[in-house]
This record gives sequence, C-alpha cells and structure tokens, in this order.
Amino acid sequence: MKVKKIPMRMCVVSHEKLEKKDLLRVVRTKDGEVVLDLTGKLNGKGAYLKKDQEVILKAKKSKILDRTLEVEVKDDIYEELINNI
Repeated sequence: MKVKKIPMRMCVVSHEKLEKKDLLRVVRTKDGEVVLDLTGKLNGKGAYLKKDQEVILKAKKSKILDRTLEVEVKDDIYEELINNI
C-alpha cells in the first residue's frame, strides 16, 4: 500500500518543520490585504505560524509577519490568529 505524503511547512517564528494541520496560514492577497487562510488554498504570499499563543505574540512583538509579507499587519489579524488556536 502506498504511504500518503504529509505536507510539511516551517513556522516563520520558531523555524520548526510541522505538518500543515498544526500551523496557521496568513496570506497577503494581490490587493495587499492580509487575511487568515483557514483553507490553506488562498492565492497570494503566505506565511505559517505554529498554533501556539506564545509564538503568535512573539510574531506580533517582533513584526516578523510585516517583514515576511512585506506589508503592515493589523492587530486584529493577531487577535483572529489567537482565537483560531
């Protein structure tokens, strides 16, 4: 029987390689809008964060999503991330 490949992605804060289901994806769309991608299939530049409140707060403090997505990320995106853990 063929073994199904498990997609692995790296958290931009902790640099851990984890399964996609253990991460949250934040996307910058072509319009420059930043949204939380729960499906994992939205078009645009994406960044993954581990489903951990400490990691999300560290991302907010260090503004790593701002640098990765090359756009200012609003505080309500971080609140939405924490609510979806």
